[in-house]
Amino acid sequence: MSGWSNGTYNESYTSFLLMGFLGMQEARALLVLPFLSLYLVILFTNALVIHTVASQRSLHQPMYLLIALLLAVNICAATTVVPPMLFSFSTRFNRISLPRCLGQMFCIYFLIVFDCNILLVMALDRYVAICYPLRYPEIVTGQLLAGLVVLAVTRSTSIVAPVVVLASRVRFCRSDVIRHFACEHMALMKLSCGDISLNKTVGLTVRIFNRVLDMLLLGASYSRIIHAAFRISSGGARSKALNTCGSHLLVIFTVYSSTMSSSIVYRVARTASQDVHNLLSAFYLLLPCLVNPIIYGARTKEIRQHLVALFQRTQQQVFTEKPQSLPSNRELPG
Repeated sequence: MSGWSNGTYNESYTSFLLMGFLGMQEARALLVLPFLSLYLVILFTNALVIHTVASQRSLHQPMYLLIALLLAVNICAATTVVPPMLFSFSTRFNRISLPRCLGQMFCIYFLIVFDCNILLVMALDRYVAICYPLRYPEIVTGQLLAGLVVLAVTRSTSIVAPVVVLASRVRFCRSDVIRHFACEHMALMKLSCGDISLNKTVGLTVRIFNRVLDMLLLGASYSRIIHAAFRISSGGARSKALNTCGSHLLVIFTVYSSTMSSSIVYRVARTASQDVHNLLSAFYLLLPCLVNPIIYGARTKEIRQHLVALFQRTQQQVFTEKPQSLPSNRELPG
């Protein structure tokens, strides 16, 4: 197709082949079952906690609503990546147009950044709840919560949009094969035939600046929260506050450690195969989606109690609807 002419390029590929896990090219169909199972577990666990929060009026409070929003983002993130990947594995239909590729890239990075911004909003919510408990209902209102979510959406868009817009202006002449299961930014940039130093600089600067800023804000918030929690005189209230913060900190550690480890390995372990990098990408994309509902479902007392009650009701319904296998005494032949 396109090529170089007298040291310059005059054409650019407008569609690409997504070829993730090239080392297993002949056995890619074997990857369908593990990734499909993982995806179904992610859907079930996240949807179960979301349903619990939505159906219980006692959980219609800012903290639980933010948890439900975070888990909804998890479902969207997994759905953006896994179904197209499974479709390509099972049908070998791997071609994707450049606009769709850029759209997928935007959705992936937007959801990752939005996930982190929700964690910032949750940190603010816990800061007010523990440091100013008496004023919490009048400060954290539904209107404030909606405004913070809109602000998180705006910030996420402003962070991701420049990277995607710059990528859309690049000419891709080297190849039409993306050695990845999704339209990851650097995997696509490897196909460029021009100067992409600006793309690399903007992408790295945006990522480092926002990660450092997020960690500073989260560190400042939770240090104040933990300090205030230890000053609570009631042992039960102190234990509840620390347990809630512990759940949030576990989720924060999972989200940020997975994204940062993937970035570090991508830049340091250059001798590793592309399949290893693809597995790491799948790891950092899907691990938070899998772990977050387990953390909040198991560690958040109010959610855990409703989940236990839901399972108990389900078991009772199963046993009561089970047909009688033996006739009653009246029906026994004389």
